[in-house]
Amino acid sequence: MPVELKGSFHCGAVRFSLQSGTPVPYQLCLCSICRKLGGVGGSINLSGHSDTLKVEGKENINVYNAVLNRDTPQQEVASSERNFCNKCGTMLWLYDASWPELIHPFASAIDSELEVPDELTCIKLNSKPDYVRLPEGKKKVYEDYGPDSLEGWHKKHKLYKD
Repeated sequence: MPVELKGSFHCGAVRFSLQSGTPVPYQLCLCSICRKLGGVGGSINLSGHSDTLKVEGKENINVYNAVLNRDTPQQEVASSERNFCNKCGTMLWLYDASWPELIHPFASAIDSELEVPDELTCIKLNSKPDYVRLPEGKKKVYEDYGPDSLEGWHKKHKLYKD
């Protein structure tokens, strides 16, 4: 059975909840987008069922479409929408119409208690500058993306909530 995740903005202007089958914050993304929007240490995204999302304070949400390959001939605007607070700037979730059934809340915006994984997966090290240090503890690191999707990892570790 999926679990309910509750979250909010730092300033309290938005509160939300959704159902998630993948509630363990195991994967730290160190790509330039996640580092610059989520803070120097990157972002940890969870996954939820978009049709269960309930939001209070929608008028305080803005959307940012990240620029990929900035300052290169391959520069383009991402299709994914990063939702954030127009008052305090808190990053809330990522939504992409390519996967309309999913929504990816940032673990940093979740107020519910989250399980601590035995091992962290760190991805996109090919985008990490030298001054960014990896967290302590047991971890797997990948230059690009790891082999598992959020759902696949949860199923492999018997942590998927269906």
